[in-house]
Amino acid sequence: MTSPVRATAEQPAAGAPAAGPPARPSAGPWRRALGRLRHNRSAMIAGAGLLLIVLACVFAPVYANAIAHTDPFTSNASGTVVVNGERVPVLAQSTEGLGLGVTPVGPTWDPGNYFLGADNQGRDVMARLLYGGRNSLLIGLSSAVLCCALATVLGVLAGYFGGWIDAVLSRFFDVIWAFPVYLLAICLSVVLLTSGLHLGPIHIDAGSLALPVVIIALIYVPYVARPLRGQVMALRNKEFLHAAVGLGASDLRIMRREVLPNVLPTVVVFLPLMTALNMLTESALSFLSVGVQSPDASWGTIINDGLALLYTRPAITIAAGLCVGLTAVALNVLGDGVRDALDPNARLRGGA
Repeated sequence: MTSPVRATAEQPAAGAPAAGPPARPSAGPWRRALGRLRHNRSAMIAGAGLLLIVLACVFAPVYANAIAHTDPFTSNASGTVVVNGERVPVLAQSTEGLGLGVTPVGPTWDPGNYFLGADNQGRDVMARLLYGGRNSLLIGLSSAVLCCALATVLGVLAGYFGGWIDAVLSRFFDVIWAFPVYLLAICLSVVLLTSGLHLGPIHIDAGSLALPVVIIALIYVPYVARPLRGQVMALRNKEFLHAAVGLGASDLRIMRREVLPNVLPTVVVFLPLMTALNMLTESALSFLSVGVQSPDASWGTIINDGLALLYTRPAITIAAGLCVGLTAVALNVLGDGVRDALDPNARLRGGA
């Protein structure tokens, strides 16, 4: 009687299915979200447009030094420029009314020669527009990161611990929320622009760009922290959180390993939306002369500079306004795309 053939790794048993190729590990949630974002055509177009704006602003020194050959922060009231083969003053004497004041040279549409014309101090508007975009984008993004970071910490603490911690933080949110956003921002800016911010180890000069970053970040903390607090309060009743408590995990470990990963997608969605909102707020403050201070520039200050020339040289205000509007739209569309990528059911719930 013959012995049965023993199945080995080299010789599978008769009737057993042949071993296939090793299974590929499944993509993580962030990789799947990135894949969904790549298939969102509107978000990709918005991202590409935003990237072009950012790159143009980043290379502002290259344009000013190598193409326009100008210093956008120095007055050029006595300078001249060649327009249509004729050399004319950058600031010509006004011919309207009593002839008082000056009229800046208009757009030449020559990239190397006052492309968008000059402002009332003879400075190249195109160069200032690019430099101003750097400050507007920097303040918008920095304040959004700071706001989301503070809101995440406060929202997680209030939602996880509850009790008196939640009561104190919630009343703090209510106090800030009780003030109109722009009124509170203007009040803080007017006060801090005279003496700067000196709070313990924090020292910020009155003319520093960090001052509007801090002001804008603080006034929007409740708008991000409250939704995060509600999300954390809902997580407290989940079984995995009770299991972590039963295993003896500390509160800090639970918040770091269990709570924070679940609220992080919401924070990521908030980031581009808050960047757009903060950039608009900065432009409004700078337009009112309580934001970015001279000699620095932003899109808001350029709109303010062009306000007096709106009827004679509207390109100054229109160009800066278009930059603000297009950037804000691109950030909002990109934020909507990120939300749909991280939560595919969000669009269905929104349309219900």
